[in-house]
Formats: sequence, C-alpha cells, structure tokens
Amino acid sequence: MSYNLQVTIDKSSGFCFGVVYAIEMAEDILDSEGYLYCLGDIVHNDEEVERLTARGLKIIDHEVLKTLKNEKVLIRAHGEAPSTYQLALENNLILIDASCPVVLKLQNRIKNSHDDDEQILIFGKHGHAEVIGLQGQTNGKAIVFQDLAELDTIELPSKFTLYSQTTKSTDKFYHIKDQLLSRGYDVKANDTICRQVSNRYGELEKFVANYDKIIFVSGKKSSNGKVLYDVCKKYNDNSYFISNVEELDQSWFSENDKIGICGATSTPMWLMEKVKVALEQY
Repeated sequence: MSYNLQVTIDKSSGFCFGVVYAIEMAEDILDSEGYLYCLGDIVHNDEEVERLTARGLKIIDHEVLKTLKNEKVLIRAHGEAPSTYQLALENNLILIDASCPVVLKLQNRIKNSHDDDEQILIFGKHGHAEVIGLQGQTNGKAIVFQDLAELDTIELPSKFTLYSQTTKSTDKFYHIKDQLLSRGYDVKANDTICRQVSNRYGELEKFVANYDKIIFVSGKKSSNGKVLYDVCKKYNDNSYFISNVEELDQSWFSENDKIGICGATSTPMWLMEKVKVALEQY
C-alpha cells in the first residue's frame, strides 16, 4: 500500500547565516588544504559534522588545542572566550574566526558592561559553547542561569544587567525580566536574542498550522532546536522530533497526509531533503 504523502519543506528552515558562514569557510580550506582543525562541533548537528569530518575536518577540544602548534584552527559560529585567542598567540596558531557577528556584538557588549563594573546575569544554557564564550568576557564572574528557579538559590545583587544567549526564547526572556522587576530588583535588560532565530517562531507558527503532521529535524544538542520544536508542538500537536531518517516511524502517518518538514538553524537542507525523499517512498 502507498500512503501517497504530500510532503513540503519549510522554506525558512535550515541554516542561519552564522552557520552558513562557518561551513563555507571550513569547506574552502578543506578544498585547498585537505584538512582543518575545528574547536568543538562546527554545528550542533551530528549528520552535518559527519559529512565534514569525512572531508577532513578534525574536531578537537580545548585540551587538544593546548597541544597544537603552527596549525590552522576554525572558531565556529558560537564564538570563544578571550583565553582561546591568548592560547593561539602563544602556540602560533592561525585562527580562522567564523564567530557569528551577532555573537561577537553580544560578547563586546558584555565585556563593556563588565569593564564598567556592572553585575551581569546571563540567561543561557550551562556549558553551552556560546555561553562559555560570553562568560569568558567577564573573567567567569557573570551569573549564568537557565530558568528563574535557579535564581531562588542565589544571593543576587540589588542592581544588575541582564543579557541572553542569542538563541533563547524571546517570550521567556521578557517573562524573566518582568519577574525580576516585580521582585524589586533594579534590572537593566538587554534583549540580545538573534532576530534570525526569533523571527522563525512566527514563521513556524504559520507553517505548522497547514499540515496534518510535522516532522521537525534537528540535532539533539541544539538549544535552538529545542525552542523551535516547542513552537511546532504548541501549534500542531502531531509534531515529531527526529535527528535522522532512521528515526522516522511509518506508524505516525495515515494515507494522503499532508506533511510539513522543518528544522533548526543548525539543520542542513540536504538532511531535510533526505527526510522528504524517505517519506515520499511510503
């Protein structure tokens, strides 16, 4: 039996410009030199990382970085802390800096706040590459928190400056700001959420309403993927999260279903196309 599924990929899904920029830089060097070191996963998508490692990309961590000398190393879109640049100078490493301009601007603002002796709070995911880079601008002094409940256990200063990781939910950011103000804190809030990410909420909302089922394709490590999948689920209850084609389940679908495919800012278009081909074969 053929399910005759009608499958459409969301035009506004897929890589944001920061990721496109990092991957193009990596590919150019891989074409000319055959290999390139990259500090951390170039993108939070295992399938795309596999594709590039097959072409010669070598993913390393900070421990390995310390042992490298006279090599080229790619800094991915998430950015890095100042200590990484210092180490590169000491080890004569050439940094291919693909830090996203939105992240760089945020790093700069946080550094200026820190230099002005402001107390800094960062709404972000603990241990996330971008957040480590942001906290590095403050010599590790900024308070990082993932949700309001975490702040209940911390003695907060009466006055502070609030920033956000670029891929967080705008709604949550403003809710946190309002809550902190209502508790009597003097909060200077900076909405530093990337509009290329936050604009997708509205686009996704409209997109998912048109389909019987939604297949959301994203790496498990993607913060942005989690936020966008929640949007799908909110506006279309029949939304399924997968990281690769193997995770599709035929029992999710009925005959003549209209299926929408969408993904995170770290989801490659080729992967969504692969999912489309698999669905059309049912």
